[in-house]
Amino acid sequence: MAAKSSIPRPKWQRREALVTPSFDKLGFCNDGLPIGAAVREFVTCTNRMILTIALSMATATAHADGDPARGKGVFIACAACHSLEPGVHVLGPSLYGVFDRQAGELADYRYSRALKRSGIIWTADTLDAFIADSQQFVPANRMPYAGMPDATDRADLIAYLQQVLR
Repeated sequence: MAAKSSIPRPKWQRREALVTPSFDKLGFCNDGLPIGAAVREFVTCTNRMILTIALSMATATAHADGDPARGKGVFIACAACHSLEPGVHVLGPSLYGVFDRQAGELADYRYSRALKRSGIIWTADTLDAFIADSQQFVPANRMPYAGMPDATDRADLIAYLQQVLR
């Protein structure tokens, strides 16, 4: 039988290092994480934010170049769940007036808590990110959609929606 190592674990790996959530002098909650783990979590969140900003900047030009005629063809798949008519909800909510509207705002449609609490304002960039991978953009939302990986298709779809809905 192998003997236990007498080398102590670093403090951040020990169970006793975890504490109950508390707030520092500035009011930030440390969520009970030891400082090393908190720093790693902060860096991870910062990296995700930078990636999101970079992706939205990269796709901003794609929206301007979208082809509404091709977007109409792409929308056929969306039409199975979404209407472009005001107040007409299918499986998903009506997309009428979606631009510059807060996510989860329509009173006559039942949205997921995640989408209601997201605070998202629908713009070309936020729609692009949501359509690309809705579950990554807003985890735990109810939209049963695998995503549209092709940036050109998304740009065409958004150009079509902008043309039809504005």
